Amino acid sequence: MNKPETKLDLAFTSYVGGTTLAARGEPLPLVDPSTGKVWARSYIDESAVDQAVESASRAYSDARWADLAPAERASLLRKLGELIAQHAEALGELESLANGKSHAATAAEMRGSAQWYHFYASALETHDDVLRMVSRTAEARVIREPLGVVVAITPFNGALSLGTWKLAPALAMGNAVILKPPADAPGSSIMLAELALQAGFPKGIVNVVIGDAAVSEKLATHPGVAMVSFTGSTATARVLGAKVAAGMKRFVCEAGGKSAHIIFEDADLDSAVIAATQGAFSATGQTCVAGSRVLVHASLYETFLGRYIASAQRIRVGHPSSPRSHIGPVASRRQFDRINAYIADAVAAGGRIALGGGMPSVETELADGFWIEPTIIVGVTSDMRICREEIFGPVVTVQSFETEDEAIAIANGVEYGLAAGFWTKDLHRARRVSKRLQAGTVWVNTYRAINLRVPFGGFKQSGLGRENGLEALDEFSQIKAVVTDYGPAADPFAQ
Repeated sequence: MNKPETKLDLAFTSYVGGTTLAARGEPLPLVDPSTGKVWARSYIDESAVDQAVESASRAYSDARWADLAPAERASLLRKLGELIAQHAEALGELESLANGKSHAATAAEMRGSAQWYHFYASALETHDDVLRMVSRTAEARVIREPLGVVVAITPFNGALSLGTWKLAPALAMGNAVILKPPADAPGSSIMLAELALQAGFPKGIVNVVIGDAAVSEKLATHPGVAMVSFTGSTATARVLGAKVAAGMKRFVCEAGGKSAHIIFEDADLDSAVIAATQGAFSATGQTCVAGSRVLVHASLYETFLGRYIASAQRIRVGHPSSPRSHIGPVASRRQFDRINAYIADAVAAGGRIALGGGMPSVETELADGFWIEPTIIVGVTSDMRICREEIFGPVVTVQSFETEDEAIAIANGVEYGLAAGFWTKDLHRARRVSKRLQAGTVWVNTYRAINLRVPFGGFKQSGLGRENGLEALDEFSQIKAVVTDYGPAADPFAQ
């Protein structure tokens, strides 16, 4: 592991109307998860909510934004995408300091995020209203219009990258946006808002309010807000969604996941082992679609497990800045304690640690960081907490099954339905199992293959609505039908 560099003690405050607000209240210390040491401070300010909504509302109504033709908005989106790509390293470093991912991974995420703006720019340039003839003399024009002020609440594991899934289509449709990143991960979102201003977006179109749960609730229930898009836990989504719905507002959420990754007896074992490794342990397991439940046909179980353990042993845990590091620490002391509690609970319930389960060997400078080894747990049953609840860390369970029906029952037997994957060479099974799995995304002979062109969202308790793809444009707009009749009015009372 590389020795960490000394970081400056930065201060982050909300960014509203193109201006950084003054610091108010007590600072929240931001802790570098690789060292356990404070590297910056952020300020939670509820008073920024009213300022942000007022600024966004004013900017949304201003002719400089409201009257922009789609091609002009597309040009701004492309410019912002270019600036994000140019600043990918700096943005990635801010993300790594917030969530512990390797800097190589976060910088790649930033470069990937830039493509979202180019995609939705192209969508704007090719999108047309729909014209439908409704009678011999009348036609209906079906058009999309912006909602107004949109609040985007983002998670610690990808405040900018997952925020992009919201911001890019929201801006494309002509909305004004208030980003609400976690209070302990605000840096990349603020830099993004500054880049939006540099790209030419009017002041107030992209704002950032740093906050906690109280700030999220105040934003969600503000009468000036038309929509809330949320990514986070299912428990929070339930509470926040109820408050948004009470105001008859649009609510889209991507919530928790407990994804099953199924290895059938006819799987390409070499590829399945690789995919199951990256699916469970990429980003230190801090992904909503982590394949944290690997289900293996009994005939392959021992062979697969041996190769899976060997594959996971190759993962290098190290400081995010090191080019040798595959994964870094988990994001916070809270996550560290929570994940270790799940491991201990699984062992107490009868599970067995086949790999990991502890803290990797680290240098003295990193001893206070939040390090957890890639961990594989076997001997589990589907009723255990570790097989039912989202862990959000580098921990995976491996279970065996005898039949296709059993595998599907295990996969579907949780409250979540965000993603699933399976491996088979049987085309009939590929079609059949894809249909039976209760998940918003199903990957066949691949895993974690997220693409900006493909809609993403959950079944059951994993969410409402969809992000990505052209479908996201519908979420961030409202449909209006304009019906015009070119003939004489019919008089029903003529006789």
